[in-house]
Amino acid sequence: MDDSSRRDGGRRLAMAEPVSVRIGRRPATSPPLLRRRGGDEGGRYSERTGLAFIPSSRHVSSSNSTCCPASCRPVSWGAGPGKQWMQIEERRVEVDQLRAGMFVCRLDRDWVGTPFLLQGFLVEGEGEIEQLKRCCRHVFIDVEKSVDVDEGLLASGPAGAGAPSNTARPRVDVLAAVPHAASALERATAGVAEIYSILREGGRIDRRVADAVVQPIMGSLARHPDAFFWLQALRKHDDYAYGHAVNCSALSVALGRELGLEESELADIAAGCLLMDIGMIHVPAEILAHGGPLPADQRHIVREHVQTSAALYAASGLHDVAVLEIIQGHHERHDGSGYPAGTVGTEIPLHCRIAGLVDSYDAMISDRPYRRAISRHDALQQLYRQCGHGFQAELVEKFMQCMGIYPVGSLVELDSGEVAVVMAQNRVRRLRPTLMLLTDASKALRDQFIPVDLMLADRKALPESRLKIIRGLEPGAYGLDPRELYL
Repeated sequence: MDDSSRRDGGRRLAMAEPVSVRIGRRPATSPPLLRRRGGDEGGRYSERTGLAFIPSSRHVSSSNSTCCPASCRPVSWGAGPGKQWMQIEERRVEVDQLRAGMFVCRLDRDWVGTPFLLQGFLVEGEGEIEQLKRCCRHVFIDVEKSVDVDEGLLASGPAGAGAPSNTARPRVDVLAAVPHAASALERATAGVAEIYSILREGGRIDRRVADAVVQPIMGSLARHPDAFFWLQALRKHDDYAYGHAVNCSALSVALGRELGLEESELADIAAGCLLMDIGMIHVPAEILAHGGPLPADQRHIVREHVQTSAALYAASGLHDVAVLEIIQGHHERHDGSGYPAGTVGTEIPLHCRIAGLVDSYDAMISDRPYRRAISRHDALQQLYRQCGHGFQAELVEKFMQCMGIYPVGSLVELDSGEVAVVMAQNRVRRLRPTLMLLTDASKALRDQFIPVDLMLADRKALPESRLKIIRGLEPGAYGLDPRELYL
């Protein structure tokens, strides 16, 4: 349960779409604050962030070569056993040579102070090119993400560079994946209810029961994460605790996969997020239902759920270190303002940082007795304002990259006047997701809701006439609640 989501810092939202970070293994001479694989190969370890960086050459050697910080850029480790460092094909391109279809992943300067909302974007026309000319001399192009670009225009890159690949990875259609996701969600919710029922009756947690909740979540997210989050967004939970546990477990798996963590690590993080608030069963109902800020004595009672949760877990005879650390540490904050220990920065274990982030995000997008839910888009902005304060900046940016500018379940308004809900993300074109149209241009509810992929929606076969999202909407805007309308 999060009670720190109201802090605000006023920073401009920036989406780090092309940034790929990898949690690295801490050097042997330092305390093992992060227990991750890989990260040292010919690279450098950031003491400030707890992240490992390696050189930006196309083929990364495993030799212990030195690396100048100026030549480093983050890359990620391929998931699964036997994978090597990812190959990233970059090309330096002078701004005068930029063309529509090139994906700009880096500038020759910091993104801060530029007019670009997204840290990484596809050039669609002369407008972006003119903006780049005003602030840069050259940029770096991600070959794989660039589309419909003459190979010759990218030939100035590293020797031996291959041709760009624009082949999209096949994926299951979101609506086709809904039945599988619905089954996983039902099993997960029923499992959480069973765990809470056992604890209320004085019983003990069985890790096998927790795993029976986690495995359907992980399987569904591996098959089609958008379908799972789509159903989660449209589902009404009778008990906030159950929905919050499932949501946080799923969000932690999605973020962990974005970071390239092993499946065994994901299972522990998911179980930890599932169980981190079990101590709330001993918080009086009148406190949980309080409609405003809690007085100090009641706030203290709520915060004691951390120790209570840890005690319930230990009393069950379970000894999974990562799970216990999440239970004890998911309210710690990057600047030391959290509780119960006031731990700072990367002294907070990675899995606790993940848990704290998803806990706060899900609390913000959920209706609570003391406030209404805010939109998913606004929740991401709130997290971004807490970069370097409540949460590690790099982790927030990875979460934003994982969720998209308008996460699945977001209510949005189009330039046509129509209102829609986001069904699925486009990993390259973040502003062109798949939507479910709910209203017509006059905001009248449609008789039948229409799925539309913004990458394919072209009313006049002209790029400038495509449907576009103009803004995110608060839950309930125009009297629309997708949970009431769709399911």
